[in-house]
Amino acid sequence: MSIVVSTEPRIRDVKVTSDTIIAYLVDGRVISVPLAWSWRLSEATPTQRAHFEFIGDGQGVHWPDVDEDISVEGMLHGIPAHRPQAPVHLRDVRREPPNKRLERPGSKGGRSAASR
Repeated sequence: MSIVVSTEPRIRDVKVTSDTIIAYLVDGRVISVPLAWSWRLSEATPTQRAHFEFIGDGQGVHWPDVDEDISVEGMLHGIPAHRPQAPVHLRDVRREPPNKRLERPGSKGGRSAASR
């Protein structure tokens, strides 16, 4: 007879404070990471942080209100969630208006003599 025992870490419970994400594992360990590791949870309300679901048998936690997932492996290995950067064309970049030309010293209005 053979008995298979799972040695994979699993989360039994989770708590999010104002500065920490705390995971209580099935085997009795307690691990925590800074809340800043999850920008979505950092910006969430306490009510949103308290509403979570386990992924699988506790391999991770999902917060549906803020669409955040954190795995026990990520917490154990120190893998924070990075805030995605908006594509360059969507960022608030200061640009000259397309019809504005750079004026050279001594020019009047930016039009060359040939285009007048």
